[in-house]
Amino acid sequence: MFMIPSITKYLNKQTSAAPLAVFRICFGIMMCYGMMRFGYHGWIDTLYIQPKFHFSYFGFEWIKPLGVYTYLLFIVCGLSALMVAIGFKYRLTIITFFLCFTYIELMDKTTYLNHYYFISLLSFVMIFLPANTHFSIDNIIRKTSYKNIPRWTIDAVKLLLGIVYFYAGLAKINSDWLFRAMPLKIWLPSKYDLPLIGDSLMHQEWFHYAMSWCGMLYDLAIPFLLLYKRTRLFAFFMVLFFHIFTRVLFPIGMFPFIMIVSTLIFFDSGLHKRIINGIKSVFGSIGSKVNIAINENYRYTFRRPVVILFALFFIWQVLFPFRYVFYPGELFWTEEGFRFSWRVMLMEKMGISTFKIVNSETGDFFYVDNSDFLTDFQEKQMSFQPDFILEYAHYLGDHFKAQGHQNVEVYVESYVALNGRLSQPYINDKVDLYQQKESLKPKDWILPFNDEIKGL
Repeated sequence: MFMIPSITKYLNKQTSAAPLAVFRICFGIMMCYGMMRFGYHGWIDTLYIQPKFHFSYFGFEWIKPLGVYTYLLFIVCGLSALMVAIGFKYRLTIITFFLCFTYIELMDKTTYLNHYYFISLLSFVMIFLPANTHFSIDNIIRKTSYKNIPRWTIDAVKLLLGIVYFYAGLAKINSDWLFRAMPLKIWLPSKYDLPLIGDSLMHQEWFHYAMSWCGMLYDLAIPFLLLYKRTRLFAFFMVLFFHIFTRVLFPIGMFPFIMIVSTLIFFDSGLHKRIINGIKSVFGSIGSKVNIAINENYRYTFRRPVVILFALFFIWQVLFPFRYVFYPGELFWTEEGFRFSWRVMLMEKMGISTFKIVNSETGDFFYVDNSDFLTDFQEKQMSFQPDFILEYAHYLGDHFKAQGHQNVEVYVESYVALNGRLSQPYINDKVDLYQQKESLKPKDWILPFNDEIKGL
């Protein structure tokens, strides 16, 4: 009885539209740059056009690269991001960006990164936010602007960011990360050539442990430190230091910059108004020659459906990362429930998988040269991920069956090393993978992990 009035009161609260406008601008610019960056480095060709075979997500096997039209997909994605930034036909362009970017993400599982998943989720949330009600081209076209928007629309972005950070911190509460300093103990010594700190720190074991523990504490604490005004500036400097430092150490693309800019939304509207005024001073006052009506508060036409959708969306985001508890075996070993759970840079996993094509009637067999079908990057990713191994086995079976081979069976001899341990047999080499089907059920043909990693 008490909760409903409290929720209604919260949903009726208004706040300045400036933070969401600045967030829209920064998000659009970064995403546009990201698409240009993919083209500049030639990754569209090497990742999506050159490979003969593409690994698919379960349930999305129908999503494939579009040949040379993949370039057009990236162009449309980049242009829609730019339109989002300037707030032109915002609703149409953010939907276009979400669909294009998510399609790009789903084209090949080999390129999976947590921050790609984050961008898809964030752009989906932004479809329902009034991010163009202030300082946008849409204001000029409609000759209407709003000072304030519902507070919960900005809080939705903060909540999503908080989930990403906090769950990344929870994932680090495991024995490998905290008590073995793995995999940082493997990665950091390779950075010996860094100026000033390379020789002095990167080989020090205490530094490996310090980085592990500080990384865990940072992820768990930073959402809460950003929420409170007294600790916000300190927290932002921590965000700057952490992401710049990790960017120097590891090739993780634009993710550090995305997280740095995104955390600006935690600051009060005064900062964002100054940013908007700064943009106006550079490019001139947008809409200065247009008579724009300034309204006080933005009101949703269909608030109830949007609120219900967001409630369901965030409940899903809170629960979905814990789906791994329904699978037996060590999560880092089987990776069943590992993706889409904000488990960032927790493993150093290497493997080798050799596939054997067998005629079940005669017993004749031959081994496959993976380089005939996969790029080096695809082969590396396939070698230690069981769903990749299964999908590739089916591809090989279909390929050789189409070539006229009879009674085809596909077996794999696979060995994997996890976080500095000696390599262990990974897949049951007596199981014909061509007869196994991908599903949400546990993969009983993954061999047990001969160790234990304690933690969440």
